[in-house]
Amino acid sequence: MNIKESIILLCILLLNGCGPNSNEMKKIIFLHHSTGQSVWVGKTNKYLYRLTGKGDVQRYIDKYNKEKKTNYFIKEQVFPKSSPYGWSNYPYDYYNIWVKNGGQDYYMEEPTLELLTKEYDVIIFKHCYPVSLIQADISSPDADSDIKSVENYQSQYAALKTKMHEFHGTRFILWTPAVNTKHLMTEEEAVRTRQFRDWIVNEWDEKGDNIFVWDFYELETEGGLYLKDKNALSPVNSHPGKLFAGEAALLFGKFITDVIAGEIE
Repeated sequence: MNIKESIILLCILLLNGCGPNSNEMKKIIFLHHSTGQSVWVGKTNKYLYRLTGKGDVQRYIDKYNKEKKTNYFIKEQVFPKSSPYGWSNYPYDYYNIWVKNGGQDYYMEEPTLELLTKEYDVIIFKHCYPVSLIQADISSPDADSDIKSVENYQSQYAALKTKMHEFHGTRFILWTPAVNTKHLMTEEEAVRTRQFRDWIVNEWDEKGDNIFVWDFYELETEGGLYLKDKNALSPVNSHPGKLFAGEAALLFGKFITDVIAGEIE
C-alpha cells in the first residue's frame, strides 16, 4: 500500500467513526434524592434492582451502548447526604455548596464542581418536590438566603449558571422542579412553581451553552399546575408512581444520550 492509499484509508476510517476516540468513555453522574431515585429505578422490580443494582435508566444506557457501540457509564449519588450537610437539595443548597463554598476541597463532605468536573463528563442534578412550596416574593432577592421564593431561586440560579459556564468541557443537565399534588400545596404555591419553571425554560436556559434543561415538571403536570394524581404514588404522596416513573426513566435516558450525541442545543 502506497502513501496515497494509506491516507485515503485513514480518512475513511475517521469518517466512519473508527478513529482512536470513537469509543471514548463518557462518565455521567446523577445527583438526586428520593424523586430522582424513583425515576432511576423506574418500573424495575425492587428485588431485581437489589440483585443487579440496575434500574430503568441504567438499563436504557446499557442498551444504547450495545446498539450504538458507545461507551457511556452512568452512576447515581445522593446529594447532598443527610449528614453532615443535611437532607436539602433546594436551589440554595446547590448554590451554597458549588458557588459560595466552591473550590478544590469538599464542603461538609459534599463534592464541589471543581471536584465533580474532574471525574465526570456529564453532571445531572435536580430538586425534590418540596422545592415547589414557594413563598411570596418580598422584592428583595438574595442568593444567600435559604427562604424559598422565586426571586431567591432566580438569584441562586443566575450564580449557578455563571459557575457552570466556567467548566466548558462538562455538560450539565438540570431537571425543572418536581411539584406536589393538588392535595399537598396551595394554589398560590403552584402558580409560583409554574412561574419558576417558565422562567427556567424561557429565560434562564441558553441555547448553545453547556447546560441542558430536562422538563420533568411538564411531564408531571401535563400542562397543569400540579403533579397529576395518576402520576403520583398517591394523591397524598408526591413521589412518582411506578408506571409514571418507568415512562419518565426512558425519556430521561433518551435525553441524556441525545445531549451527549449533540442532538439537543
